[in-house]
Amino acid sequence: MASGEPKSKRLRLSTRGGNEEKAVSEKSPARKSLARKSKGKNSPAKLSANCLFGMGNPLLDIVSVVDKDLLDKYGLKANDQILAEDKHKELFEEIVKKFKVEYHAGGATQNSIKIAQWMIQEPHKVCTFFGCIGKDRFGEILKEKAEEVHIDAHYYEQEEEPTGTCAVCVTGDNRSLVANLAAANCYKKDKHLDLEENWKLIEKARVYYIAGFFLTVSVESILKVAKHASENNKLFSLNLSAPFISQFFKDALMQVMPYVDVLFGNETEAATFADEQGFETKDIKEITKKTQALPKVNQKRPRVVVFTQGKEGTIMCNGDEVKDFPVLKIDQKDIVDTNGAGDAFVGGFLSELVQEKSLDQCVKAGHYAANVIIRRAGCTFPDKPDFH
Repeated sequence: MASGEPKSKRLRLSTRGGNEEKAVSEKSPARKSLARKSKGKNSPAKLSANCLFGMGNPLLDIVSVVDKDLLDKYGLKANDQILAEDKHKELFEEIVKKFKVEYHAGGATQNSIKIAQWMIQEPHKVCTFFGCIGKDRFGEILKEKAEEVHIDAHYYEQEEEPTGTCAVCVTGDNRSLVANLAAANCYKKDKHLDLEENWKLIEKARVYYIAGFFLTVSVESILKVAKHASENNKLFSLNLSAPFISQFFKDALMQVMPYVDVLFGNETEAATFADEQGFETKDIKEITKKTQALPKVNQKRPRVVVFTQGKEGTIMCNGDEVKDFPVLKIDQKDIVDTNGAGDAFVGGFLSELVQEKSLDQCVKAGHYAANVIIRRAGCTFPDKPDFH
């Protein structure tokens, strides 16, 4: 959906920022073993097709300015995020028939992947995406929209469930989001991931990203990708995505955690994760340290933990080093929509990570991407980034 799935992160950016802590030496072995020291802005790692891989719940965002009568008819609040119920089944077609609509390729992971591709610009199709859709009109539109943003989307198409959609009902400055995951819940490892032509795309990638929402769909698919990354000393990244993932899908999450090289989350998700893991601390820096120190299979890379805190800045733990990064300044009146900012942060981060830039530069890119997205409605962006 516009921000991923319901309960997805909101990254609120303002003029307040944190103070960067005195860091351990840039030459620490831990730092060098995760990402090579920055090669300089003009000499990133060479990019080619399918370097960055994402897998998750694809949704077609259906964005429209609607009236209060429509909200009332379907029992919607003006500013809310919900999962569709039976009473919302007719909503998606009604919006398309009655109102002018825009379509966008959405869902948390797909949002991050398309932002990464936007930040990279050239070559096209650096970013690959896997997920499940239906064989229907919305599925065809989703394929077109993925093509428009230059991602290499390879969807598993099935006929049991329709393509997942998210109605983005705009009234004034408010957005009511109604997500129908539908086909997104139907991804099958044996029907798609295991196919030779698809697995070859996994092998081509060197950085992998999956939002935690996909733990509810196909943990076996995540584990196959994560193990491949670990065995080949590639980078596997995961997002906590929402508090309910740490609470109700804890077993699946902790099956995958030993393979995680980069973990993303926001402050609320970090706090819930800490509670569920029995960390016995509410201090976010301590939580990052304890999360970083959890068991890890690939010892060649230390785990990096990145927690956004809205206007309070971003905390990153790499090895024994904890750093605090202030967010970019923005005037409150320039903030249009914070939905999608968390996905955008990850996309910006990944766009630099796949080029083997320094981790500091990755965070900087994440902050830039989020700052752009919150100035616009939905997870949309201008033609080209202005990031250096």
